[in-house]
Amino acid sequence: MTECKLTEFLQFSMDYQDAGVNIEAGRSFVDKIRRSVESTYSSQVLGGLGGFGGYFELPTGYENPVLVSGTDGVGTKLKIAQAINSHHTIGIDLVAMCVNDILTSGAKPLFFLDYLATGKLNPQQLSDVVTGIVEGCRLSGCSLLGGETAEMPGFYGVGEYDVAGFCVGIVEKSKLLDGSQIQVGDVAIGLSSSGVHSNGFSLVRKIVEVNDINWSDRFDKLGEKTLGEVLLTPTQIYVQPILEALKSGSEIKAMAHITGGGLPENLPRCLKENQSIKINPEAWPVLPIFQWIADMGNVESSAMFNTFNMGIGFVIIVPKNQAISTIEWLKSKDILAYEIGEVMEGNRELIGI
Repeated sequence: MTECKLTEFLQFSMDYQDAGVNIEAGRSFVDKIRRSVESTYSSQVLGGLGGFGGYFELPTGYENPVLVSGTDGVGTKLKIAQAINSHHTIGIDLVAMCVNDILTSGAKPLFFLDYLATGKLNPQQLSDVVTGIVEGCRLSGCSLLGGETAEMPGFYGVGEYDVAGFCVGIVEKSKLLDGSQIQVGDVAIGLSSSGVHSNGFSLVRKIVEVNDINWSDRFDKLGEKTLGEVLLTPTQIYVQPILEALKSGSEIKAMAHITGGGLPENLPRCLKENQSIKINPEAWPVLPIFQWIADMGNVESSAMFNTFNMGIGFVIIVPKNQAISTIEWLKSKDILAYEIGEVMEGNRELIGI
């Protein structure tokens, strides 16, 4: 560097904010969410928000506890939230995708952490996201132990953000569900989804783009809400009713969270290698949003089932003689459930779709 250029450089003062990162906005954001986050704390949480790590004391009463962890995101559903500036349910999706996963092993969620990354920190926007995360933690009975917020100008555009979630749960080793308990003749009970949940949105967005549809449009099949509002319906959290069922002595032998890949990909994951499940796709009502997607995109039935949950967000496997009583019990907890299939000998496949 020449002497002239060095002199010019030394006379030009820059700081982090000139590069697009507002440290004070970050501090303000943490202060804004502190009370909401701490409202989720259980008696096992040690310390408060703002440390380098979160501290959680293992609960007592377990003889041989096993920790179960899970992580996930929300995918391109975020694009819709950002397009219509509605962010308060995204956090519920984030928690649901993680806690529903670890629930399949019989684990009770203990704590949750989040990672938020954005191009320019908008305290109100991200506060809405955290409000949803807090609600998701309340619905699943876990503590929001901490998180990280990253302002990354040049990597994300203004108004854009991404989220990731991480959860840890606990289960007694003798009660860990790994599929080994399933027998031929057991039945699959499908628990209704609340909508598209958090998978398949790249296809949804492509259909909307090709048909030149606006997120604010309304369609008779979808009721009074706009298309964007229907699609942002948060993912159902199944933790509390399922844990209550397990505690009451219900003989749930295995579970599956129906996410990306739908029933064909996710349901066989809970089976033994020499088992399959024969599904009756007429056993439950398909939600209007899935019929709308199929019609507007001319999507074949097989592609729909391989992309979306098609109205079944979670599946439990129980003995055949407990099917009716289990469905009625779930109904009493405001969860619609249906006997959708039966375990048979096979090669870990889903038959009938």
